[in-house]
Parts: sequence; C-alpha cells; structure tokens
Amino acid sequence: MASGFFALLDDISALVKVSAASLDDVPAQVAKTTGKVSGIVIDDTAVTPKYVVGLDPARELSIIYRIAKKSLINKILILSPAALILGYFAPWAITPILMLGGAYLCFEGYEKVHSLFSPHHAVDVESDQVQTITPEELEEERVASAVRTDIILSAEIMAIAYSQVTGQPILNQVAVMLAVAVFITVAVYGFVGLIVKADDIGMHLAQDNYGPATRKFGRSLVKFMPHFLNILSYVGTAAMLWVGAEIILHGIPFTAHLLHELELSLANIPALAWLAKVLVCAVAGLLIGFVVEKLVLLVKKVLGKDTQAAH
Repeated sequence: MASGFFALLDDISALVKVSAASLDDVPAQVAKTTGKVSGIVIDDTAVTPKYVVGLDPARELSIIYRIAKKSLINKILILSPAALILGYFAPWAITPILMLGGAYLCFEGYEKVHSLFSPHHAVDVESDQVQTITPEELEEERVASAVRTDIILSAEIMAIAYSQVTGQPILNQVAVMLAVAVFITVAVYGFVGLIVKADDIGMHLAQDNYGPATRKFGRSLVKFMPHFLNILSYVGTAAMLWVGAEIILHGIPFTAHLLHELELSLANIPALAWLAKVLVCAVAGLLIGFVVEKLVLLVKKVLGKDTQAAH
C-alpha cells in the first residue's frame, strides 16, 4: 500500500517536472507569436484612437480603459477558450468564422470611406428630424463600436496564437494564449493612451518651469498631434479594409496562393512586397465592403417589406 502511494507521488513529481519544462518554453512562444501578429497589432493601434477623437479630453483615458478592459475580457474568457475548443473539436470552423469577421471589417471600412465622399450618406433620408445624442450616449456608442472592431482583430490574434501552439500540451497552450492576450492588450492600449494624451504632455512640457528646448518641443508636440491623429484616423480606416480583406483572401486557397506569389515576386524588396500586399488587400476590402453593404441594404429592404405586409 505504502509502495503504491510513493509510486503515485513519483508519477505526480514526474508530471510536474514535464509541465515545468514545457512552461519554460512559454516566453519564447509568446515572443514568436507576438512577432507573427505584429501587423494586426499595428492595425489595432491605428484603429482605436479615432474612437476618442471629438470626445471630452478628460474622458479619453477612461474610455480607452473601458475598451481595453472589454478587449482583455473577450480575449481571456471568450476568444481563447473558443479557439481551444474549436481547435480540438472543429478546426475547420475557425477560418470561416474569421472570414465573417473580416467581411464585417471591410463593411465598416467601406462605410467610412463612403461617408468621406458622400457627406450625407450617414443621414437617414426617411427621417425628417435629426436625432440628438448626449455626450454619454455618444461615449457608449463609440465604446461599443470600438469593442466590435477590436473583437474581430483580437479573434485573428488569438487564432494565430493558437496556430503557434497546436500540438503542444494543453497547459502550454493555455499559458501562451493567456500571456499573449495580456501582453498585447496592455501594449496596444498603453500606446493608444500615450498617443491620445500626447498633446497634454506637450502642454505640460511647454510650461515656463522647463528649459527653452523642452518648451519648444512641447509646443511642437501640441501643434503636431491634431495632424497626427487625423492621419491616424485614415490609417485606421485603411487598416480595417486591408486586414479584413487579408483575412478573407487567406481563407480562400486560390487568392491565398496569389497573395503568396505576389510576396514571393517582391521578396528581394520587403517594404515593396508589404506595400503591394496592403494596396491589393485595401482595394479588395473596398470591393468586399461594397458587396456586403448592398447585401445588408437588400436584407433590410426585404425585412421592411415583410414587416409592412404583416401590418
């Protein structure tokens, strides 16, 4: 009896040693995964600041914190478990789900591009009265919109993270995905917070109790940030288009092969290869967004007719 008990302890000890050895690889796997998703992380960083532009500056960090908190909760409690479960029971379902998310990004990006060239596009022509909205309601709307976009980008991040640990022990998979979720969320939203508060930092540095060079830098930062945020809003819209289209194109074997061939043809000039892929994906994103918008309008029209017929 005693020998059986000690044998069990030996087995547990061996299991703990194997798990510990496996967990030693987690930092390396997290670093590798972070490198793989760096493009999406940049896109996420570019997209987010536009959601706080035009809101009360005193609320900017609070809004970013709310978005970051929901992003982390989604990654840890929804997306990571979903990736693990789907990866085990239905790995074939991951790509189609990501492609649907990509279609939504293309749709949202197309809507924003369309509104730039058609200022009255966002106005409901059937409404005779303009709806008023309180600052609190606008904040809630912005946060909800940011979280919808973030969850799609986060889903892509966690899917890539899972692809890097496929075949690893389950403890290793969970540790890597949780570490990636925390690290990327903190990095993205920490940097976003720094971007949106850079003008406040500039105003602080421009005060008289600093040296001439520091004050000059502070004033230059204050003047530069509105232009930078404006450019970043365009980059964020473009990012939704090219990331959404890239998700879809990579999910179709034929178009995935064409993208791969394009990158190979320009492999000697990495920057040009990246730019060519981005341009192709952005144009494809506009076309996909256009098609999705027409489908959405068609569905609304059909449902509207059905509702009228029912009455």
